[in-house]
Amino acid sequence: MRFLLSILMLAVYTGCSAGGASVELGGQRFSVEIADTQQKQTLGLMYRDEMAADHGMLFVFPNEAPRSFWMKNTRIPLDILYFDKDLVMVAASFDTPPCRVRRCPPYPSIAPAMYVLELNAGTAAKLGVDLGARMTMQLH
Repeated sequence: MRFLLSILMLAVYTGCSAGGASVELGGQRFSVEIADTQQKQTLGLMYRDEMAADHGMLFVFPNEAPRSFWMKNTRIPLDILYFDKDLVMVAASFDTPPCRVRRCPPYPSIAPAMYVLELNAGTAAKLGVDLGARMTMQLH
């Protein structure tokens, strides 16, 4: 019996540690890369040709403030979703196109945000999420 309990505990621990960071939005779980340093935030999803449908990037800032993102050197269209400290979506740029010109337009939040979630373009619409939607996070 102890042996079975040990195996079960090991399986649960391994499953949790292998899971990495994730968020849930609109009833869907997304594995996310965490951009929590200036270097990671500056690079973001630049130079990538694709992103799995169940993946995203979560930008974590130390406080709420107006945020503005752009798509310079980003090759895939994205939904850029802005969340406040309570994880409520306060702004969004849906179906944001890649920028292939020298001067890329900014996509600012309309309210202060502490978290920004980037998902493949069209994902928010597919999930039926809009302003006021709540996100949950599991950061490891």
